[in-house]
Amino acid sequence: MKATWNGAVLADSGDTVVVEGNHYFPAEAINREFLRPSDLQTTCSWKGVARYYSIEVGGRQNPDAAWYYADPLPAAEAIAGRVAFWKGVRIEG
Repeated sequence: MKATWNGAVLADSGDTVVVEGNHYFPAEAINREFLRPSDLQTTCSWKGVARYYSIEVGGRQNPDAAWYYADPLPAAEAIAGRVAFWKGVRIEG
């Protein structure tokens, strides 16, 4: 699977975990040069606390368009440290 936005490959891996229709990419598959830490945090009742990244490519920003669970609840252990995308990021396989 490949995650792209604004012409850049944000992540590329054959080892994604799909949860609720979202592909979670392993940390080593992420091109971190395009990610900027965000202050946003949300809470899911069964996954735990999500933290976000904003994406910056070619001078364009996509705020809070990637998220991860650093320490998910037991039911979501499979996505620990993995990153998922939304807000116009294309996921193709």
